[in-house]
Amino acid sequence: MSFAEEFKHRIFEINEETFQDSSLAAFEYQYSNCQIFHEYCNHLKKTPKNVNRLNEIPFLPIECFKNHAVKSGEWSEAKIFKSSGTTASGRSQHFIKDLPHYHQSAKSNFEAIFGSLSEFLIVAILPSYQAQGDSSLIGMVDYFMRFSKPDSGYFLEENIDHVLSTTDKKLVIGVSYALLDLAEKAPKTNNAIIMETGGMKGRRKEMTRSELHSNLKRGFGVDHIWSEYGMTELQSQAYGRDGNFSFPSWARCLIRDINDPFTYLPEEKTGGINVIDLANIDTCCFIETKDLGRLRNEKFEVLGRFDNSDIRGCNLLI
Repeated sequence: MSFAEEFKHRIFEINEETFQDSSLAAFEYQYSNCQIFHEYCNHLKKTPKNVNRLNEIPFLPIECFKNHAVKSGEWSEAKIFKSSGTTASGRSQHFIKDLPHYHQSAKSNFEAIFGSLSEFLIVAILPSYQAQGDSSLIGMVDYFMRFSKPDSGYFLEENIDHVLSTTDKKLVIGVSYALLDLAEKAPKTNNAIIMETGGMKGRRKEMTRSELHSNLKRGFGVDHIWSEYGMTELQSQAYGRDGNFSFPSWARCLIRDINDPFTYLPEEKTGGINVIDLANIDTCCFIETKDLGRLRNEKFEVLGRFDNSDIRGCNLLI
């Protein structure tokens, strides 16, 4: 069995005590097997010979997924997930070698928080993602529906009232603008988890997460709103109630100083979000995002995006 295959079998056993050693092992493997990551690390003079702690590992700027096939090793992809393409600089692509591994990690993570998918009627309101195609979010929801109640599906506003009014335990998952549209017109629901995935897609004015959640709580008649934080370039998702996110045990959020990428900030300080996702062993586990956030009580908040984010990261090397 190859290193990557063995590593994937072990990620569900990773805990706080083993996370650093697992991350350093992944770094050494990907330094040797992922060309773009190898070149980036060499530019920074960071190699397995001088990287001995978690906070010394370089994080690959997320923009690299727009211009490079980020792969550790040589293999043919089973699937290519693409970003929503809302920026002028093109769509990110994440080459997936092992689709069952993606599915297994997503399902395991969800059920550890919310319980068995078999208990849920999934009400998906994701029109922009469906139209775009090749979305990792659609890939995850499609897979979840295999295990959920038979009436689960993708819905539009005009055919959803009867679903929301059922007594079934429901997961209502949708892009922010579509949930807001629905909350203004739909009847109050019960026994439901309302989960927003972010994104106004230019359909509505941008608003803070607290404002968004207030509107959704009032519209749906619920006490809490859940959020999903994921992206094309990751295989793992963070979930948060009322904006406080946490990753599964095999992934972690670090907050970097915006002026020094190798300085990490304590709780309550705002900086750039770096993500270690050890489920990404076939591509790159260490991603420097364009999101701003802060740590709080061992969870993290997402506060917005960098200004001029598309000229950061890899482009600075040019």
